[in-house]
Amino acid sequence: MDILFLLSAILVLYSLLINLLKILNHQQRNKTCYLLDYVCFKPSDDQKLSTELCGEIIQRNKNLGLSEHKFLLKVIVNSGIGEDTYGPRNIISGREETPTLDDSIEEMDDCFYATLDELFSKSGFSPQEIDVLVVNVSMFSPSPSLTSRIVNHYKMREDIKTYNLSGMGCSASVISIDLVQNIFKSRKKTLAVVVTSESIGPNWYPGNDKSMMLGNCLFRLGGCSFLLTNDPALRDRAKLSLKYLVRTHIGANDEAHHCALQKEDDNGCLGFHLSKDLPKAAARAFAANLQRLAPRILPMRELAIYIARRIQSISPKHGKSNPNFKSAIDHFCLHPGGSAVIEGVGRSLGLSKYDLEPARMTLHRFGNTSASSLWYVLGYMEAKRRLMKNDRVLMISFGSGFKCNSCLWEVVRDLEDGNVWEDCIQGYPPETLVNPFMDKYGWINEA
Repeated sequence: MDILFLLSAILVLYSLLINLLKILNHQQRNKTCYLLDYVCFKPSDDQKLSTELCGEIIQRNKNLGLSEHKFLLKVIVNSGIGEDTYGPRNIISGREETPTLDDSIEEMDDCFYATLDELFSKSGFSPQEIDVLVVNVSMFSPSPSLTSRIVNHYKMREDIKTYNLSGMGCSASVISIDLVQNIFKSRKKTLAVVVTSESIGPNWYPGNDKSMMLGNCLFRLGGCSFLLTNDPALRDRAKLSLKYLVRTHIGANDEAHHCALQKEDDNGCLGFHLSKDLPKAAARAFAANLQRLAPRILPMRELAIYIARRIQSISPKHGKSNPNFKSAIDHFCLHPGGSAVIEGVGRSLGLSKYDLEPARMTLHRFGNTSASSLWYVLGYMEAKRRLMKNDRVLMISFGSGFKCNSCLWEVVRDLEDGNVWEDCIQGYPPETLVNPFMDKYGWINEA
């Protein structure tokens, strides 16, 4: 047993040494990537999903019995979502089961042009100065592509490099940043725009399979456009500087691959299936991502403690222990996929109520806006004036596949833009987080 323990410890040390060598090689390469600015989408007030309207939308589904109605209402009551979130026009107007292509295009156009117009105005750059354009929308991929639609609208240059990503799920923002960062390695003084959103309107699930009904409750309308560059001359204008980015994909595992996917139910209704294996897959992907991230960002003292704990965890007498990421990170920008996601990540990282506040408040105010959610969370931190020069911000996102992606930013200058939160930030966090759904449908939890 002692020999096995010694061999296992040597393997752990060898693995960590290889990781450290990779980090040194990583640091030697030019990986400059600055976030110049970002703009989150704020739909019009007539697209807000009130408590009453959400109840009406559920009642409109004739395929639901009493059991399914209770299930949906329980999900809404316990979701952590308020009644100031937004929905697509076709769902609000009662056409959720008969969306048209025009509905889908209009939903994207509203988000794209509102955020891009403001981004170009705030940054001072024109559309013709953009060298790279990346669009990620998982559930809608028309032809010509969404990138082509933006190029046509803004009359961008003929030599612009465009990339249209689909099917990447809620972690697509970080994937897009990774794509841009790799382009930056071979192109100097480059400007890149990333547009991230999700197509909600045409992807309403009209059936009664409980594993496919959750998406109707959690996902909301939203999006973001942000501007990246590798031009050192623009550093003083930047908000954040990218330090590290780690992508983890465990899709080789069948359970992980199938735990979140689009499919038809037994009656032929198309929807997005979320299985009971999802929490286990997320935990596994998260653990694998942190294992690769830790050697890159932890201070030497904490890294030594982490290595010792890793070796100890090989012994059956010791349980597994996560490193203290708060020793290297000032702010945690977590994907607000739902209350359970936020709480689960918080427990794993040992985060406080203060650390989780931005994600919780984003979920309450804007809901889960898929890949753009991280930027609403970041916007909350900035509006609260939490982000000071040299602070470190860790973004963590999850996505179907199954994937966990993370990136570490360093704040370049003190930030205080009210952004999409400007008109309501003074009311957050409320002394008591009122759940209007609980007031109206709370009896469901006791039924």
